[in-house]
Amino acid sequence: MSATERFDLQRVQKLRKAALLVGLIGVVGLAFVSRSIGGETVLHEGLEAFGLGLIVVCIVGRAWCSLYIGGRKKAEIVDRGPYSISRNPLYVFSFMGAFGVGAQTGSVTLATIFLLLTVAVFYATVKREEAWLAGAFGQTYADYCAWTPRFGPDFSKWRDADSLEVRPQFFLTTLRDGLVFLLAVPLFESVERLQDLGWLSALVRLP
Repeated sequence: MSATERFDLQRVQKLRKAALLVGLIGVVGLAFVSRSIGGETVLHEGLEAFGLGLIVVCIVGRAWCSLYIGGRKKAEIVDRGPYSISRNPLYVFSFMGAFGVGAQTGSVTLATIFLLLTVAVFYATVKREEAWLAGAFGQTYADYCAWTPRFGPDFSKWRDADSLEVRPQFFLTTLRDGLVFLLAVPLFESVERLQDLGWLSALVRLP
């Protein structure tokens, strides 16, 4: 892989993170001036609990994926474990986490907005990654694409590895990045508390 190719992939990842950060700031900003129409009802609390569950699944799932990919995505085609049922399982778990983060506002609208934003950003990233992988691995990658769905998952295609070479640094980095999702819980709880105290005004009610 040339220096130019490495730079291009790194730039794509940086742009992805920047776009997600901007989107997150937008969702947080909207949360500051809005409130769910459910108030403190069972529906509101249930959505938050469901979202927290998705965040936990996201963290565990991303860490699980890292055991298989281990930083080898640019060196070989990983097609075992979660990568046997989806070409981008780490992103699929991130979609769950994105909805879970938005759900901490108690609003299905905000949760859906953040999910759709995340899907759009990752889809653009995946298209760039696929173009590079096709060029780097040729027919091997084409066969993988023909067998495995882009997101899926297709559980009927499950194949596992007999053993794994685990890279602790990559695993811990992925775990650390996933734990950031949990910050949504105290953040949006604080926003609700400030609104209850009258320090923030809810200009709009969202379902």
